[in-house]
Amino acid sequence: MAQVTFSVRMDEGLKEQFDSLCTDFGMTASTAINVFARAVVRERRIPFEIAAPQYDDVRARAKASVAALRAQAKKDFPQGLSLDEINEEIRKARYGEGD
Repeated sequence: MAQVTFSVRMDEGLKEQFDSLCTDFGMTASTAINVFARAVVRERRIPFEIAAPQYDDVRARAKASVAALRAQAKKDFPQGLSLDEINEEIRKARYGEGD
């Protein structure tokens, strides 16, 4: 069957979100639209739901990741340095100077 181009206008932000979700689903936006169109024609209704993890789930995982990174940084790096001391450490690292 011949392929045709189907053009849809939508808000730029919505398209970015749609593309991102399609990637999460493991497909392109074009594939998602084709899946949708075939199901609508076959069932003669909007027949299904495609869902990604809820925002709160993603947010909770992100918070947990940040907490883990902070804990690791606290364990691995010296605490209580002043800004001048931090800048001195950066300078030493950039120019390969030892202690």
